[in-house]
Amino acid sequence: MTQIDADRMRELLRIMARLRAADGCPWDRQQSFASIAPYTIEEAYEVADAIERGDMRQLKDELGDLLFQVVFHAQIASEAGAFDFAAVAGAICDKLLRRHPHVFGAGAPLTAAEQSILWEDIKAAERASAEAQRGAAADGAQADAVPSHLDGVPQSLPALMRALKLSKRAARVGFDFEHAGESADKVAEELAEVREAAEQSANAGPGPATAAIFEEIGDLLFAAANLARKLDVDAEAALRSANGKFERRFRGMESLAAQRGLVFADLNLAAQERLWQEVKRGE
Repeated sequence: MTQIDADRMRELLRIMARLRAADGCPWDRQQSFASIAPYTIEEAYEVADAIERGDMRQLKDELGDLLFQVVFHAQIASEAGAFDFAAVAGAICDKLLRRHPHVFGAGAPLTAAEQSILWEDIKAAERASAEAQRGAAADGAQADAVPSHLDGVPQSLPALMRALKLSKRAARVGFDFEHAGESADKVAEELAEVREAAEQSANAGPGPATAAIFEEIGDLLFAAANLARKLDVDAEAALRSANGKFERRFRGMESLAAQRGLVFADLNLAAQERLWQEVKRGE
C-alpha cells in the first residue's frame, strides 16, 4: 500500500466517524448492524453485476460502496467497544496467513485444486476448534448439543448458495454421490415426484398449490444445485446467466412483435413460441 492509499483509507475512516458523530448525519447515526445488513448484501450483488458486465468504472464504484459497508459495520462495533477496523483487517490478515502455509510457511508449492482441499481442511479444523471452545464455555444444557458438520453455514445466504454449501459440507464426510450421473438421476427422481404431486393436486380440484408440491419443488431445486456442484458449475452464476438469457430473448420477442405491428400480449402461445425460436436462431 502506498502512502496515498493509506491516507485515503484513513480519510474514509474519518468520514465514517464524522457521519456517526453526535452532530453528524441523522440517518447514519440511527443505523445498526441489522439495519444496514441488507445494504451490505445489495452492494455485494452490485459488485458481482459489474463484474459480469465487464464494467470497470462501475466495478470501481461498487467496490467502494462495499468497502464503505465494511467501514460502517466496523465503526458501529468500535462505538460498542467490540472491535474496530484495524481488528477487522488484522483478522483477515491472520486468516490468510494461516490458510496459506504453502505460501507464507515452509510448505511445498500446491496446485489450485490441492490448495482448495487444504483450504477446506483448515476451515474444518478451525470450526472444530471453535466448537470445542464454545462447548467448554457452555453451561450443561448447551454442552449436550451435538456438533454438526453443517454448523456455521449462515441461514441468511441466498437459498441456492446455501444449498451448495450444505451439500459441500455433507460431501466432505462422505455423504455424496460418487458420480455426477447419479446426481442427475436424483434430479430426474425429484422431477417425477413433482409431477406426481402436481397430478394428485389436480385430481383434488382447483385450489392453491399443496404442501406436497411445495416440498417436492424444494427437493428438486436442492438436487439441481447438488448436480451443479458435482459438475463443478457455479449454480448461482449459471442461474444468473439463464435469467439474463431469458430476459434478452423475451425482450427480443417483444421487439420483433412491435416491428411487425403486433401486440405481443395479444398473440397466442404458438405465435409467441415462433418469435422465441426466431430470436434464438438469430443469436
